[in-house]
Amino acid sequence: MKRMATRLCNASIATLLGLFAGGAFAQSPAEFIDEASAQGMADIEASRLAHQKSESKEVKDYTIVVINDRTTANQHLAKIAKQLDLPVAPREEIVEKAKALMPQAMDGATFDEAYAASQVKTTQETIDQLQQVAHTTDVPQIKAFAEETLPKLQNHLQMAKVLQARS
Repeated sequence: MKRMATRLCNASIATLLGLFAGGAFAQSPAEFIDEASAQGMADIEASRLAHQKSESKEVKDYTIVVINDRTTANQHLAKIAKQLDLPVAPREEIVEKAKALMPQAMDGATFDEAYAASQVKTTQETIDQLQQVAHTTDVPQIKAFAEETLPKLQNHLQMAKVLQARS
């Protein structure tokens, strides 16, 4: 009987923690689109900078994949916003959010290392957020976006981990 009470208590705590964790990512569709667009733009701009600064072919190849995939994702988010008749933050506002999300630029060999580490960290965070959105949203277009985007981001994460290991 004592074991059952302990299990019930543990299950209740786990449920409450799950609810709080879910609430941490709870956003309106407009907030999600704005934040995801800013994250995408930050990733694009950081990758453009890396493409210019790096001399590594592997880093340059990775940046092209990221720039193309994230540009496509941001275009898809804009279409979803239009379909849902949601206001989209002005480009200037998204650019400002993106600047705050970008890693600090470095020079030389340390740049590739810092870029790879930043990509691993931010891509994992984005994957975690999209997985949460995919499980909690009741907006079919956002759920489809998350499910479509996750495999591409998981590919980015694997590529970034390879870059990081080589640095």
